[in-house]
Amino acid sequence: MLKFLKRSAQGARVPHEKSTAEMATVPMPIPKNVVIPMSMHIGAPAEPVVKKGDQVYVGTLIGKAGGFVSANIHSSVSGTVVGVAPMRMVHGVVCQAVAIECDGKQTVDPACQPPVVKDRDSLLAAVQACGLVGVGGAGFPTHVKLGADVDTLLINAAECEPYLTTDAREMLECSDTVLAGIRAVMKYCKIPHCIIGIERNKPACIDLMCSLTRELKGVSVKPLPMRYPQGAEKTLVETCTGREVPQVGPSGKPGLPADVGCIVMNVTSVSTLGKYLKTGIPLVSKRITVDGDAIARPQNIEVPVGALYRDVIEACGGIKPDVELGKIIFGGPMMGGAAPSADYPVLKQNNGLLLFSRKAAALPEAAPCIRCGRCIAACPMGLEPVVIVENYNQKDTEALKKLCVDLCVSCGSCTYVCPAKRPVSQSVTLAKGWYLSELRKGGK
Repeated sequence: MLKFLKRSAQGARVPHEKSTAEMATVPMPIPKNVVIPMSMHIGAPAEPVVKKGDQVYVGTLIGKAGGFVSANIHSSVSGTVVGVAPMRMVHGVVCQAVAIECDGKQTVDPACQPPVVKDRDSLLAAVQACGLVGVGGAGFPTHVKLGADVDTLLINAAECEPYLTTDAREMLECSDTVLAGIRAVMKYCKIPHCIIGIERNKPACIDLMCSLTRELKGVSVKPLPMRYPQGAEKTLVETCTGREVPQVGPSGKPGLPADVGCIVMNVTSVSTLGKYLKTGIPLVSKRITVDGDAIARPQNIEVPVGALYRDVIEACGGIKPDVELGKIIFGGPMMGGAAPSADYPVLKQNNGLLLFSRKAAALPEAAPCIRCGRCIAACPMGLEPVVIVENYNQKDTEALKKLCVDLCVSCGSCTYVCPAKRPVSQSVTLAKGWYLSELRKGGK
């Protein structure tokens, strides 16, 4: 057996490309229309509770959580519902979506009132009502996560993906609500310790958070190594606490931070909670970094959830006149996905929109695997990507189980370090999807 390095020492040294780090957030002009899907989170889609012709306001409930692992969805604009219809998402999943014609007034729903929070149960109820999910990318419903009994709250402010600077701007622009959210979670969930993990390429954020938390009992700031993916939950837990999340938890499923006494929240997620407790306005807008060599004006921009990519692009000056657009990526370049067109909406968990020219987006030609093992050395989960792909090609379920393919977090480190330029991460993701589908069908 190979003896793997600790997760915190693995990964890839990716370029940072944080050109928008010093750019203050600007609001997006209200678009003419928004399209709000009922599936913007892990778990069951929300059920639409509005119909064509209904008047809605900012914060109006338009989708009710479809189960415990689900999240409420609210209107991000004031206007009129013009349709509720199936929509095929970027990843191919079909769900219901509510289309709203905006009136431009952004009238807030009178029902949006600060919640009364007295204990853990009322905090979880408030989080659930808010529709809060992990806004750093995964979209896991926050009320489910906060139900665990732990001793440490970890705030993920690593923002290790290249280009993205939204979490940094959240700390610099909304430090009051970041701290308010932290205080609330620690107080009502009875968590004695909090560690804010920030990658070292954000010195202004580190200095600010250190100064603001100096007098907060139990709260500390941890500068993180500049090595991707420091923001991966299991890597973050190990780097900040020295604890190692087990491969398999007590339930027999992949281990979670809660198995070693930790809850991980994205810094923008905890700040959103702080804002909701203060204003009563749920999660209806999203700061995203718009960048790449094809966009005219790279910037951090606050957009209503459901705004179409094309409207966001237009608000950022459009595509450069002398550039041929080659690819639109939602999220970061390592873990984000490629959109087939600009006719898709911004979701709660989107934190970036990257526009690359055809030249920049061109993929290198893949060569045969040279068995160098770099993908194995880079994997923060200690997996063997090249072996996983071989067994996936053979459709060997038992081998994939032994190789723990379900632990893959699709961070892309294996693809990045591959000298043969092979799509390793994409192949492992396919292997994981196939393996899990076989389990659901009752396979071995």
